[in-house]
Amino acid sequence: MRFDKSNDVLGTVNRGNPAESGLCTLCRADCQGKCETWLASLVGRKLLYPRDFGTVTAGANNTTSIGVNYNALRIQGYAYGSHGLKAGLSNDPDDCIFPNVDLSTEFGNEMKTKVRVPLMTGALGSTFIAAKYWDSFAIGGSLVGIPVVIGENVVGVDLKSKIGKGKTRKGKITGAPELERRIDTYLRYHDGYGAIIVQMNVEDTRNGVAEFIIEKYGNKCIIELKWGQGAKCIGGEIQVTSLEYAQFLKDRGYVVDPDPTRPAVQQAFKEGSIKSFARHSRLGGTNLDTVDQVKKDFMDSIDYLRSIGFKRITLKTGSYGMEELAMAIKFASDAKCDLLTIDGSGGGTGMSPWNMMQSWGVPSIFLHSKAYEYASIIAAKGEKVVDMSFAGGFALEDSIFKALALGAPYTKMVCMGRAVMIPGFVGSNIEGALMPEKREALNGNWESLPRTVSSIGEKAEEIFASYFDVLNKVGKKEMKNIPYGAIAFYTLADKLSCGLQQLMAGARKFSLNQISRSDIFSANRETERETGIPHVTEINDETAKKILKG
Repeated sequence: MRFDKSNDVLGTVNRGNPAESGLCTLCRADCQGKCETWLASLVGRKLLYPRDFGTVTAGANNTTSIGVNYNALRIQGYAYGSHGLKAGLSNDPDDCIFPNVDLSTEFGNEMKTKVRVPLMTGALGSTFIAAKYWDSFAIGGSLVGIPVVIGENVVGVDLKSKIGKGKTRKGKITGAPELERRIDTYLRYHDGYGAIIVQMNVEDTRNGVAEFIIEKYGNKCIIELKWGQGAKCIGGEIQVTSLEYAQFLKDRGYVVDPDPTRPAVQQAFKEGSIKSFARHSRLGGTNLDTVDQVKKDFMDSIDYLRSIGFKRITLKTGSYGMEELAMAIKFASDAKCDLLTIDGSGGGTGMSPWNMMQSWGVPSIFLHSKAYEYASIIAAKGEKVVDMSFAGGFALEDSIFKALALGAPYTKMVCMGRAVMIPGFVGSNIEGALMPEKREALNGNWESLPRTVSSIGEKAEEIFASYFDVLNKVGKKEMKNIPYGAIAFYTLADKLSCGLQQLMAGARKFSLNQISRSDIFSANRETERETGIPHVTEINDETAKKILKG
């Protein structure tokens, strides 16, 4: 593992035990800091460098030669050359500077979606933490110009949504205020970069979510089919503490555990021995027995979504085994889907069984390595491979580079879930502390600024390094509508972007489409064997020997 609980060089500290991503395994919305992602949401790109310049020197505590994980991949640098400079720039050193690295990308088949930074959010669905901090996530992502994903079950758990009975999906939903709020919030600041993606599971499909979206929003939204995610091998869950709400969800057709309609459970709840209920979604594909049946069902779903008007359709799959990975890549490619997100174990969650998270599925680096191998088999036949996004335990700029390189040229983006939620939390806490009258509405958790924040500043203009960038983008009149969580989101994205630009410049790659697998190497032989990325001593070894013999 690369991360200790504290990093003296950056002055950061994890409250809990750090995962492979560097985030705490349990990330709290009320946290007062200060892991690297938390602090970067305030100070931005300053956190790329060691603290206390002028009075310190710093040296790496490199342990990346241990085990097979993304931290055991290292980034290649070169002493000459330049590739992918934008039009109008030359290979003169005055042009070959890291601010000139172009981070824009795009994905899609016939209808391309432009993205400013190769990031997208994980699916933020029916978990209450997604609803509480949605404005920060959606507005921040929209201002940055990246895709934001609305996860499953948002309509189904909404007490105010209106869902008719019967099997006909068209017109079944006559009102979905929470889903509409989430879409409208993102679209308000959308300027042509990024997209709002709405994910569907079994219940969403039955309820007619796709039909509602296409009728109300047309192709302003992307629709996503969900096969799974990296954090669990069953459907999504939330926890509710109201018996009435649990019964409502049961009536909506969800699996609720324990069953709130059982008299014994109701009595236990009344007496206090049962204090909460878990709402579960259904497994998909249970009525399918063969690969051919899965493909037909998937193709029929894609054809149907296109028939009702969707021009952009994506697929999200989880850390299943190799057969399901191959199916996802092949079927999504054959169906001309616009994006396939592949989420490995190590990915985060709002609520999943903990020991399931610990023990199920294929860890990200193995899954992503095989995804490249399988995509290459399809490409070798002359077929177009679906654009891909890798997910599962990413938080830092070097991880973005490594994931893009490991899956190049098929990987267009990296999907971050928990990491990009942190600025929403800390920004809302700061705004609530500075404006007590707004604290409840913002779901702020602090009554006053902790020392970790006040040492940086006492007002938003002092605290957030990107405050004035956001102000210049939206204008003074609109700035009052921008939550601090969105400013923090923008600030974190700026740090990740700058760090990625620096790594790319060092690799002499000035646009994303120039990143290749030769830009990374394995720090140990086991990682070399599992990823197909050559060991550090073997990349360019033959050309090195030619130089020596010349």
